[in-house]
This record gives sequence, structure tokens and C-alpha cells, in this order.
Amino acid sequence: MVGLTASEIAGYGVGALLVCVTVYAPKVDVLLSASQRSSLGMCKRCGDLRMIACSRCRGTGYVKSNGPFSFRLMDDVYEWLSDSESKTNSIRCSKCQARGHFSCPSCSDIPQA
Repeated sequence: MVGLTASEIAGYGVGALLVCVTVYAPKVDVLLSASQRSSLGMCKRCGDLRMIACSRCRGTGYVKSNGPFSFRLMDDVYEWLSDSESKTNSIRCSKCQARGHFSCPSCSDIPQA
């Protein structure tokens, strides 16, 4: 690390800060949305929708048949550009039974008005 200038050190610092912000942005978003929902008198988890999206299939009801860690760039880009979901390479989600959602455990037992 000999010969680093002040500009390079500042660049590394800003880059590290941007990586940290990118990693923690979803957690901060969850915290802010929960506080907004509670201030409005809504359920903190679902916002009075009484359902939560499945974490495995992200609410679609289907997962890729190659497994959750498969990544094929061209297939993913093609599906994104054509704006259609290919069910041929997908199987039904076993976690949510292909519904894509669950009942909210926080408010589903409260009777509806």
C-alpha cells in the first residue's frame, strides 16, 4: 500500500461505504416500513393484507427446477425481456404449496370486522 494518494484512499472509503449501504438497505427498509405501519395502526408484518409472500418462491408459487442456487444468465435475461415466466423450467414451490403466500401469523387469528 505504498504510494497511495489521498484521492485513492477517499475512493476506497466511498466504495466501502456504498457496499455497506447496498447490503443493509433492505434491512433499513423493513425497519422503516414496520415503524410507518405501526404509526398508522396497521399490522407490522403484512400491513393489514393478512398474507405474507413466500420467501422461497418470492410470491410466484414456482421455483426453478435446477435448484435455488442455479443462475443461467441468458435464460434470466430472456425471461426479464420477454416479461413472461417460463413454467417449463419451473416446479411448484413445496414450501407454500404453489400458492405464493402464507397467512400472516401476527394478524390472521384476529377476527375480521
